[in-house]
Amino acid sequence: MFWNKKTTMPSAAGALPGRTRAMPLHADHAVFGQPLRDFFASVPGEQKLMVGMGCFWGAERKYWQQKGVLSTAVGYAGGFTPNPNYQEVCSGLTGHNEVVLIAFDPSQIKLEQLLQVFWESHDPTQGMRQGNDSGTQYRSGLYCFSEAQRAAAEASKASYQHALNQAKLAPITTELVYPAPEFYFAETEHQQYLAKNPNGYCGLGGTGVSCPIGLHLPETRVTL
Repeated sequence: MFWNKKTTMPSAAGALPGRTRAMPLHADHAVFGQPLRDFFASVPGEQKLMVGMGCFWGAERKYWQQKGVLSTAVGYAGGFTPNPNYQEVCSGLTGHNEVVLIAFDPSQIKLEQLLQVFWESHDPTQGMRQGNDSGTQYRSGLYCFSEAQRAAAEASKASYQHALNQAKLAPITTELVYPAPEFYFAETEHQQYLAKNPNGYCGLGGTGVSCPIGLHLPETRVTL
């Protein structure tokens, strides 16, 4: 029964109550150096993207390594519980996903490139799991901040599904949500975890199928 709770989304009525206060953050970004909460509050919506790719430690590192990404943060989104903590999310009783919030400069990196990183860096066909990590918080998700992002994400999903079909792999289970749900910052110890712990756990792994960047993705949809 506990296993089923972890892999089945709870109802709003059955979710944990959470709290009114946000989790405190006690450090600046371990890679970029700027304050996390204040920096993201100043970034326009069309220059942010939020993704879920399984355990957020490895997914965050994948994005801070991309030229043109200005900042990253890990947190929780897509559920019901306000200001959850890590233990609550792992219980399967909040409905939240482990996500990475990304701020980027569109003059240095295009949205389609961020989407290519997303599709190629994890397996988006696994439902409520990623590799050996099982639970609702490990589901694949794309959370968009503008209609242009939503259109680009839908097009990239269709393109990647075509590539997966050619490789005889399973259908994509990624949830694609617009507008993006509220993002709750995770605790300080989870932020840039693999920069602080270079030998720490990273369960990130893709399908081995390349994402055909630009296929069925007109330039007008990704110029923000």
